[in-house]
This record gives sequence, structure tokens and C-alpha cells, in this order.
Amino acid sequence: MSSMQHNPVQNISFTTFKLNGFHDLGEWRPILFIPYLLMFLLSTTSNSILIFLIISQRALHSPMFVLIGLMAVVDLCWPVVFVPNMLFSFLFNWNGISLLGCLIQMFCLHYVGTFQSTLLLWMALDRFFAICRPLYYHKYMQMPNFLKFIIVPVIRNVILITTMVSLAGKLQFCITNEIDHCFCEHMALVQLACGDISVNNLIGLLTAFLVPTGDFVFITVSYIIIFASVIKSGKSHLKAINTCVTHIIVITSSLAFALMAFLSYRIRNNFSPNSRIFISTMYVLFSSCFNPIIYGIRTKEIREHFLKFVNHVKTVPQ
Repeated sequence: MSSMQHNPVQNISFTTFKLNGFHDLGEWRPILFIPYLLMFLLSTTSNSILIFLIISQRALHSPMFVLIGLMAVVDLCWPVVFVPNMLFSFLFNWNGISLLGCLIQMFCLHYVGTFQSTLLLWMALDRFFAICRPLYYHKYMQMPNFLKFIIVPVIRNVILITTMVSLAGKLQFCITNEIDHCFCEHMALVQLACGDISVNNLIGLLTAFLVPTGDFVFITVSYIIIFASVIKSGKSHLKAINTCVTHIIVITSSLAFALMAFLSYRIRNNFSPNSRIFISTMYVLFSSCFNPIIYGIRTKEIREHFLKFVNHVKTVPQ
């Protein structure tokens, strides 16, 4: 994609936009309301149950489960940023959004996405101390000390996402006001600008390199050290390694969708617009729907407390 996009005919910058994702489907577009609503309900229900279990059960108040609870909060909030608007668009064709609303949605989407990446890094750090430095686990995972580890990534995320969104907001949009997407993704908006977008493209690439890619490198190094330690120690850490496998499943699925969504805008490919939009929405919804299920099934403590909760609900007199 060229970094220069110019339209000499129009000098007026649009301040309102239309989110026309899946418009090629025509009269079949409203049918998308059903699967996306079902996924939204699954995400809301499963994450709410997981959050309730971790808050209400004292046995689940250890750092590892607190981090899983934070992941559930992220997975609960992330779809809320765009799915309700998308559902109304499918059903009633309400697809208008202001530039300010678009930038706010963009900030929320991308910041929550980077926060999820950083949470996965913190989980890897938790497992590193639990398996490789067990004598120091409680020392380093106490909240005051743990905050020292998390404050730098949080500041990094805020600076990068704020810069990316601010630069997008300064562009002049005079090519069209129709965004071929279901939400305000960064490149979906930026490519409508009629000026030089090379800086915006660079900041987007830098953000992707310093946040998900950087976090993934540290996560990979952590798990290499963890698995090496487990191999040396034999079977003494099998229970802890089971949690690592759960995290790896979540990381792999999240990274796969993230890379496909990111690269679909930046390299030449045969993705149709509908395929690109579908991948972007699944990047958010797939992880939000299935992360709590994966943790619930593969984490013994959560699974046991969930079964107790279900049995308690069944025995409560109506």
C-alpha cells in the first residue's frame, strides 16, 4: 500500500464515518447478528462466572488466579467496546460514528489488546518464579514487588497506543467516510487519509514490535527456561507445568489471530475484505469466548470450584 494517498478534488476532512463491515453480503448481512450475538453472550457469561469464582473463593486468591481473573476482566470488557454497535449495525443498519467516537473506540480496542498481551507475560513470569525460583516466589509475587514488574509494560502500552491514536486523529480524511470494517481498527481508518500516512504506518509497526512481539519473545524465553528446569527436576513440577501448557494454548491462539489480523493490512495477500474483517473480529471474540473455558477445563482448582458452584445452585430450593 502506498504511503501517499491524495485526492485534489476534496479538501474537506470528514468528521463522521460509516462502519460498513460485511456490506458485500447485502441482504444476508443481518444474519450475522445471530452468530455474533451468541459469541458475545458466551463471552459475557463464561468470563463473568470465572470472575465470580475467583473473587468469591478464598482458595483462588493466589497471584496466579488473580492474573487469570484479570484476563477474564479483559476478555469481558474487550467485546463490549465494539460488539453491541456491530450488532445494531447488522440488525438496524446503524453504522454511523463520529471521528472522536472512532478514536476513542480505537484507543480502547488497541489498549485492551496490548494489556492482554502484557497479562500473558505476567502469567509467564508467575510460572517462572513458581517453578524456577520457588524459594523467592512469595517475595517477588507480593503486590508491592510485583507492581515493579508491571508498571513499565503498562506505561509502554499507554505511550504507544496514545501516540498511535493521536497521530491518526490529526490526519485529514477526504478520500471517503466509509470504513470497510465493523469497528475502528487503526489501519482501517488511517488508509482513508488523503495525506502522507508513512509515520502512522511506522508507529503501528513499532507498536506491534514493542508490545505483542516483545512480550512474546520474553514469554518464549521464560517457558524455555521453565521446561529446561522441569526436565532437570523430573516429575516434581508436573502440576505447575500443566498450568504452563494452558497458558501456551491461550498464547498460541491469541498470537495466531493477532498476526493474521495485523499482516492482512500490511502485506499483499488474497484476503477478501470480508475475510479480513472476520479475522479481526475473531481476534477479539475467539479469545474472549474460549479463554475462560480453557482455563476452566485445564486448571484443576477452577474446575473443582466451578463444579461445587454448579452443585450448590442445583441444591438450592426453588
